[in-house]
Amino acid sequence: MPIIGVGIDVAEIDRFRASLERTPSMADRLFLPSELLLPSGERRGVASLAARFAAKEALAKALGAPSGLRWTDAEVYVEPSGQPRLRVTGTVASRASELGVQSWHISLSHDAGVASAVVIAEG
Repeated sequence: MPIIGVGIDVAEIDRFRASLERTPSMADRLFLPSELLLPSGERRGVASLAARFAAKEALAKALGAPSGLRWTDAEVYVEPSGQPRLRVTGTVASRASELGVQSWHISLSHDAGVASAVVIAEG
């Protein structure tokens, strides 16, 4: 399968935390409720949210960074095995379909105050 696009992004965790504290409604604009909560019902930690934000930025880059993508049309979730996955709907799914994307590969990390993500769109 050919690679259609690759995206990478990083987010400084403390800066992301400050943004969420300054603008609490930002979390609801960026994330679906399922992304904000752990399976236990607790709120997900800021490092994990920063990695998910980086994944959404990386996803947009893998799609050519078109305007009009909605943040909540991409969901980062984790398989029971611990492997992160992407689920796309709406504007993101439409753009992916235009490009012929059949599958996604995603990697998330956070360490030393930085969250990062890589997304590969495959046709």
